[in-house]
Amino acid sequence: MPLKLSAGKYSFVLVAVLSVMPAFAADLLQVYREALAYDAQYAAARATAAAGREKQPQALAGLLPSIGASGNTFGNDTRYAVTPYDDVKGPLDKYNRQNRYNSNSYGVNLTQPLFRWQNFVQYDQSRLLVMQTDANFAQAGQDLILRVAQAYFDVLFAIENLRAVQANKTAIAQQLAQARKNFEVGTATITDTYESQSRFDLATAQEIAAENDLEVKRYALRVLVGKDPGELHRLKPQAMMEPPQPASMDPWVEAAERDNFVVQAQLAAAEAADKAVDINRAGHYPTVDVVANYGHNNGPGQLGAGSIDTVTGQVGLQINIPIFQGGAVNSKTREAIARRDAERAGLDNARRNSALGARQAYLGVVNGLAGVRALDAALVSSLSSLESNRLGYEVGVRINIDVLNAENQVYVTRRDLAKARFDTLLAQLKLKAAVGSLSESDLERINTLFEAP
Repeated sequence: MPLKLSAGKYSFVLVAVLSVMPAFAADLLQVYREALAYDAQYAAARATAAAGREKQPQALAGLLPSIGASGNTFGNDTRYAVTPYDDVKGPLDKYNRQNRYNSNSYGVNLTQPLFRWQNFVQYDQSRLLVMQTDANFAQAGQDLILRVAQAYFDVLFAIENLRAVQANKTAIAQQLAQARKNFEVGTATITDTYESQSRFDLATAQEIAAENDLEVKRYALRVLVGKDPGELHRLKPQAMMEPPQPASMDPWVEAAERDNFVVQAQLAAAEAADKAVDINRAGHYPTVDVVANYGHNNGPGQLGAGSIDTVTGQVGLQINIPIFQGGAVNSKTREAIARRDAERAGLDNARRNSALGARQAYLGVVNGLAGVRALDAALVSSLSSLESNRLGYEVGVRINIDVLNAENQVYVTRRDLAKARFDTLLAQLKLKAAVGSLSESDLERINTLFEAP
């Protein structure tokens, strides 16, 4: 009986299974290595690459000789009637005879292509197809690094956001308690209490949303690595993020248009499409093969008496000249030309998108670094403003809403700073990926910016 699970039951079962998986405390590099062995998308890319590399030995087979062997044996039962004839008496009485025997034969044949232009071109094409396969697999490796980094940073940002929300909620709770106390002693109106209560309720809702977001982000990382990641290493408070080198956009854009793995794969595909045109045109060309065969046959002699062994051997050239194929060759050639034009257009598109990606990533790093510096300064200013507003409220020169707004500004600044730091790190990885140079060593470098919790 087939097993059937509804979507809801399946999700529950999956969550339950994953929840009992052992957790591990890991840094960014460890998480990546876990994903390298577990991720299904990367495993599919690895298998696809292995399949694609078989194109070359398949094409090589068209240049090598083909050898075949055949053999047979038959049991024979021959019955015939004999009517003797006498020159005087004429035909005599007929009598029957039967002959049973075995006949055996075997043969070996060899065909060696001498001139099959399409086979030579196919072999050249196969090398290009393997290059395309390798480029696609390399791109899948870079995509895995980016997916791991994105999931890892998402969890850390969700943690930082939750901490900021909780800190904001705690500060508002203190302000709410102060507002209630001031109202009880008659130094403040009920409005301050209502304002504080409203902000506290909002902070509570934000806390619930932040907790849910953290759970979703942790689950996404768990699916990627196959187990609960446990406590992740955190970004150091004073981690120094380096600007891109070279510190100019143009070299990065030029490298992306040339070395990006998507561009490399599309370039190989375009060149392979050129070869496909030549392959189809070769349908008009003659073919020349060396053909050799050897055969042996054993059977009975005349009227079943004795046996006869026959041995044959042949070596020669076989020429095939196509004359008319109903227009199929011309049609296939036109089709190949159209596909070649499509691949060339795809190459232009890949180069443009790669250049755009490099520009976006470069600006993401440069602007991200500037944003981090600005938000660092803004956080200091926000904390100072909050302290000033609290003192002003205590002495009566500031109102309650001023303190609440200052507390919210601190929360927003902390959240934005955390996001800017992680976005900048991810932009650094994307910039390396845009030029086809992203590797595990880049994760090792970024991993030094993190520390155990």
